[in-house]
Amino acid sequence: MKLRLPAPRLLPLTIVAMSALLAVKCVGLVEAASPGEAAPAEVAAKAATAYVPQTPALPSGPPPERAPSEAERKVLQELRQRRDQLDAREASLHAHEAVLAAAEQKLEQRVAELKGLQARLEQLDAARKQQADSSWAALVQLYEKMKPRDAARILDDTDQTVLVPLIAHMKQRQASAILASMNPERAREVTAALAAADEHHDVDTPK
Repeated sequence: MKLRLPAPRLLPLTIVAMSALLAVKCVGLVEAASPGEAAPAEVAAKAATAYVPQTPALPSGPPPERAPSEAERKVLQELRQRRDQLDAREASLHAHEAVLAAAEQKLEQRVAELKGLQARLEQLDAARKQQADSSWAALVQLYEKMKPRDAARILDDTDQTVLVPLIAHMKQRQASAILASMNPERAREVTAALAAADEHHDVDTPK
């Protein structure tokens, strides 16, 4: 009579074999690594945490000023001198304009005064002429009412400065009759004075 041994279970044996094989491979990997060198995963983790990209620092304040060169200093100095010259010229022009404005205003005031004085003189001259004409009119009327011979005898001895204007203010017919009755020499003198006065418009010739 034969004894039957129980059949072995395959699943537990397979698990044990795979575990042993995995342990052998791990030992081989550890031995392949150099002594003191970290595992690749460890090294990668450390490298990942240790690498930080460096960003260049930006200056916080304004950039430092660069000292101007000799040529630049010369140009700046010339520009300052030119500006000073322009400022001085402008100030001189303003002062000159102010002087001209004051002189023009003074001249206008003087012209206004002269115009007022001229108007006043014209008024006085007109009044004087009117008074003179009134006086001459009365005197002329007096001699025109006289007979030409009687008037001629009086006017022969009258001063020429009075005689000439008097004859000039008379009507032409009366003046001719009086001159015809006067002394011929005296009549010629009066006629010449009347002609000269009429030429220079000193007296008005009667119409």
